[in-house]
Amino acid sequence: MITTFADPFDALLSLQRALDAQLSSDWLQDSTASRGGFPPINLFQQGDDLLAIVELPGIDKDDLQIQAKENTIRISGKKAMAFPEGVSVHRRERIIGEFDRTLSIPVRLDPSGIKAEYRDGILALYLPRAESDKPRTISIS
Repeated sequence: MITTFADPFDALLSLQRALDAQLSSDWLQDSTASRGGFPPINLFQQGDDLLAIVELPGIDKDDLQIQAKENTIRISGKKAMAFPEGVSVHRRERIIGEFDRTLSIPVRLDPSGIKAEYRDGILALYLPRAESDKPRTISIS
């Protein structure tokens, strides 16, 4: 019996098409607290406080809404893209439309102390930890 193998490049291309189809569907979208992975967020701890760096290229700061409650930050907005009249789009990979991302933080925040800075498509959120949530030293008498 002779075993023949199909062209391995055909198999790889078929796999690539199947992966692209799954990623473009809603199959993975319900697995996080957001619709997709946009905007990407990095969260850092600085002493007792936190710093969130959010990538929002091409978004006007007037199209952003930021809400904070206890240990949750919600960033929502709209990313629009205008095309000149009479052009046809051949490929569009940049995300457009509305987004809504909720980030749960492992500490309780002080919402009144949160500061936001937005420059060159990068949003920096300074997230102070609530005084009631900070560990305190107890003296022994």
